[in-house]
Amino acid sequence: MVAEDGIFLEPIGWVESTIVERSAAPKQADEGAPSARIVIRPELSDALRGLRAGTPVLILTWLHEAKRDVLAVHPRKDPNRPLTGVFATRSPDRPNPIGLHATVVERMERSAVVVRNLEAIDGTPVLDIKPVLGEIHER
Repeated sequence: MVAEDGIFLEPIGWVESTIVERSAAPKQADEGAPSARIVIRPELSDALRGLRAGTPVLILTWLHEAKRDVLAVHPRKDPNRPLTGVFATRSPDRPNPIGLHATVVERMERSAVVVRNLEAIDGTPVLDIKPVLGEIHER
């Protein structure tokens, strides 16, 4: 919904994870992120039809503990790396802290999806789930 004073999104659900503190989250999914459960709001459970175990998906999250006033970071918090604009990094701290997580469905539940290697912390709002369709090719 677009209004005069901004865009308003409602989460479709929330992450349930064993990662409970931001400081414990791996920087990338392949750095030890656990499987996690995405609990979908009950009135949206029909939107899960067609998702199956083994389906590659993109999970969009709202990184609710992110700092929104950060414009540049040292990648991976390494001061030896050059200061880089957040749009050229995967930093969670950014003006609109939308997380993008490429993962695979492990199993489906009535109103939930269990996915592999999700580096989001417990309680993270989920904005959307999208299947991966094809590959990105440069032109």
